[in-house]
Amino acid sequence: MRTAQVSRNTLETQITVSLNLDGTGVSKLATGVPFLDHMLDQIARHGLIDLDIAAQGDLHIDAHHTVEDTGITFGQAFARALGDKKGIRRYGHAYVPLDEALSRVVVDLSGRPGLEYHVDYTRARIGEFDVDLFLEFFRGFVNHAGVTLHIDNLRGINAHHQAETIFKAFGRALRMAVEADPRMGDVLPSTKGAL
Repeated sequence: MRTAQVSRNTLETQITVSLNLDGTGVSKLATGVPFLDHMLDQIARHGLIDLDIAAQGDLHIDAHHTVEDTGITFGQAFARALGDKKGIRRYGHAYVPLDEALSRVVVDLSGRPGLEYHVDYTRARIGEFDVDLFLEFFRGFVNHAGVTLHIDNLRGINAHHQAETIFKAFGRALRMAVEADPRMGDVLPSTKGAL
């Protein structure tokens, strides 16, 4: 099983992420940011990743550090669980609709961090959650997981639907990319011989 546990402690946040890339989509989430927990649950369920995240952050200021550092710690755990990347598909993509909203996410487990994030939310807040923080989450993830990630919300009127399609598509794209490719055997999916 490809599993990892990472703890990250700073003066702003204390976060522990445990995950299993070969799980069944079970999650236990307690970040102190309810809408973030809802989105992380989408990653777990649609990515079939067992995910346990506990975070304590300086929420008396705002949710920025907690959301960003959760992305960082999730990225570190993801990279550790992925291991040497031999025999995986490497690339993953998904289109996910939710009523009027549609998002596309494409990932390359390249070893190189890169983020293209094209989302024009129809409002700045979903309940108490500042949608700008999702960019910080994904930036933290790609920088510490070493992946290239393209996120495009193609359409949407309801900001909740926009966010949910992004996170569901992200989970499904990760699921595809980490999956074993039976034709690859024990080969690294790269002409460079390194990822």
